[in-house]
Amino acid sequence: MKIDLLYGRGKLAVDFPDHLQITTVRKRAMTAAADPTGDLKKSFQAPAAASPLRELARTRKTACILICDITRPVPHGLLLPPLVAELVAGGITKENILILVATGLHRPNVGEDLREVIGSDAVFKTVRIENHFGRDRQAHADLGRTPSGIPILIDRRFVEADLRITVGLVEPHFMAGYSGGRKLVVPGVAHCDTIFRLHAGGIMDHPNAANCVIDGNPVHREQLHIVRAIGEIYALNVVIDEERRIGFVNFGEVEASHLAAVSFMRDYAEVSLPRRFKTIVTTSAGYPLDKTYYQTIKGMVGVLDILDPGGTIVIASECSEGMGSPEFVEAQRRLCRLGPEAFMAEILSRNLARIDEWQTQMLVKALRAGDVKLFTTRLKPADLADICVTPVASVETAVLESTKVHRDACVAVVPEGPYVIPVFRQA
Repeated sequence: MKIDLLYGRGKLAVDFPDHLQITTVRKRAMTAAADPTGDLKKSFQAPAAASPLRELARTRKTACILICDITRPVPHGLLLPPLVAELVAGGITKENILILVATGLHRPNVGEDLREVIGSDAVFKTVRIENHFGRDRQAHADLGRTPSGIPILIDRRFVEADLRITVGLVEPHFMAGYSGGRKLVVPGVAHCDTIFRLHAGGIMDHPNAANCVIDGNPVHREQLHIVRAIGEIYALNVVIDEERRIGFVNFGEVEASHLAAVSFMRDYAEVSLPRRFKTIVTTSAGYPLDKTYYQTIKGMVGVLDILDPGGTIVIASECSEGMGSPEFVEAQRRLCRLGPEAFMAEILSRNLARIDEWQTQMLVKALRAGDVKLFTTRLKPADLADICVTPVASVETAVLESTKVHRDACVAVVPEGPYVIPVFRQA
């Protein structure tokens, strides 16, 4: 059986031998929106828990729009032109509209990367676009602390705008439950001190800081405290299918509209299975999520609920930009040197995370659950020493070895990686 896995900008064809019993796990079939621009315009006129966008714009002078950085396949080219047009129709001039790339602590998007992120030359050439820099303390407003003590330090350009809007992809997220909405604000445009506290080891280690969990998720809870401290925020939320086509789009008050989008996405992204597997093949969802090994870890965590304890995960990820940040590489080296248990003991002893070590903490979840093997074509030999999993030269060979070791010919294959979350539920 041949199955195409999302890999880089294309597909990786994997030929599974006929004697294997393959269970392919995909999102439930999602009908692509026939007129997503029309749907968006209707949502502007009848938003969730808010006045029509044009009416909101009529009473404001400035607007700040948060967008995802290049690591997310958000169809900004379809979303931003009608959004900007609606703001202008409401009386906000283009000169007073700022599009702010919510980088968190990721690298800034510039040049052709930024043009690719925006996806519309009409917007790219006529609207001011800037990056968030999470380590510049003076660029952030201090809005106090959350009830648990997390400092609320948010980019002044967003806080001081008359009209604040987030534009985000709603998909499963292995810490926050689902991405989009409040996540564009924090960590998107938060200062590093806020991010370090939000991503502290104790919060990340909570069992509800997991894919598809909203209720009782401490990350989600803290994010809501922060957006409420900022005040009035609106969100444009989008859901896409495996082919990156828009299936759902809405607009409205940030909490209400985001929850509506999450409710829609749950029916497609969460897939129940009646059994677990000793061998699982997955991906990092292809470009742009598989640009780095840092992002690849999401694919490993996404399948853990259907992994038999001690089983094997084989993940395919191009890693076209290498490992990720220098800080992430250092965290990986600490993990390789200390081992999972000593690494976890060390970070759980602190209430502040170090930059990007939270991703390595998520990798520990996969390492504790079983054996992880990585197929990649772009990591350098020196990089492979720091991945803390086993590199393999062939997905097919790794699968055959796993089924032989486990004496089980049943294999689960998740071509879209962390954008679909398989959940074990006994019949």
